[in-house]
Formats: sequence, C-alpha cells, structure tokens
Amino acid sequence: MTGRLSASPIAERPWRSRRWLVLAPHADDETLGAGALIAQAAAAGTLAAVVYLTDGSGSHPARNGRAGRLIATRQREAKLALRRLTLGRGNAPIFLGWTDAAPETAGSPAFARTCRRLGALCARLRVDVIATTAPQEPHCDHAAAAELARAVETTAGRRLAIAEYVVWGSLPVSRSHRALITMPMLPGARRGALAAHRSQLTTSNGIGFRLPKDKRAMAAHDRLYVRRR
Repeated sequence: MTGRLSASPIAERPWRSRRWLVLAPHADDETLGAGALIAQAAAAGTLAAVVYLTDGSGSHPARNGRAGRLIATRQREAKLALRRLTLGRGNAPIFLGWTDAAPETAGSPAFARTCRRLGALCARLRVDVIATTAPQEPHCDHAAAAELARAVETTAGRRLAIAEYVVWGSLPVSRSHRALITMPMLPGARRGALAAHRSQLTTSNGIGFRLPKDKRAMAAHDRLYVRRR
C-alpha cells in the first residue's frame, strides 16, 4: 500500500447504528483483529454475534489421537476472552466447527450448509455488517472465512456489507477499499482478553503453536476495510 488510508469512525453515521457479526477463523483472532470493534459494538448494543469458523484442533498435536480436549479448551478460552471484551454484554459465541487448517471448499455440501446457516443467523439477528479476515491473509482458514462471508453476502435475502480486518496479511490498497476505525480500547483491555487464550500463549497444552511476541503488542483501536463498490 502506497499510503495509509484515511479512516471514517465507526461511531459516526452511517456505521454507528449498524449491527455487526464478527466471523473469526480461530479463537484468538477475535481479539487480535476485531477486539476493539467487539468492545465498541457491545457497549453500543450493536454486536449481533461473534462466530468462530474452526474448532481450533490444529494448534497442537492431539493427545492420544483425540482432539476433543483441545477443542473444549479453545472454546472455553474464546468464551472468557469475549466476556472480557464485552464486559459481559454480548451473547454466547457460536462455533461452526470446521476442522482447523482443513477448510471446506466453495461448492462442497459442507460449505453450502455453513453458508445457509450463517445466512439464516444474519437474517434472524438483523445483521448489517459481517466483519471477517481479509482474503489476502496467508492462512487457509483466514482466506476461507473471507470466502464464506462473501458467499453469505451474495445469497442473503438482506443487504450485507463486508468489513475486512487484518491479522497476518498485508493491508488492502486504497484504490480498492475505504477504511473504518473504531474507538480506542481502555489501556490493557485487549491484552487482558488475549491472556484468556492461554493455550496460544504458553506451553499449557504441550508443544504446539505459540503466538509470536510481536503480535502480542496490539493497537488500542481496530482498522477495518470495506471494498469500494
């Protein structure tokens, strides 16, 4: 990107009254990429739902060939992180249960079922905007979340916008996107939410993924990107 996009505040019209659904590929992406958005929308009463795409089973080797314990741990951590981000104002998270690092492909029956489920959820909760990872993100699950959101946008019976957030990838270019910015979070609030994801920060679950230290230094606000029509 040749220059940083000027950003419109989400607290101003027309965004301040819109209802948000946050689609996170994994438990911890909600904090890393959309923690400030979740906190702001929860405080304003416009957070419709937080949805996790995968079961988190790929972050560590399965013990005795079974991933159930790790999946339960990742879900428990996600619930605690959301309580900290929303101060208890949000609904319980929704887990779609795709296998971690093995995303369903567009056109497959499983992808279609998930698309219908998410579309029905958006209709029931009157969602206006899906916030999810950008399609250029290098992890396959992050790209799949973007693809799923676009599929829901295409098939939904109501008008939806897609706002992209970046966890691992490069920022969109100004020619194709416009930027939105959240209010800053309180000092330490995002770090406290991230600390809930103990399995991703420590060796509590044995040898496996650990979030790099440079990713733990997070900005107080989020920037999201909406494609220009």
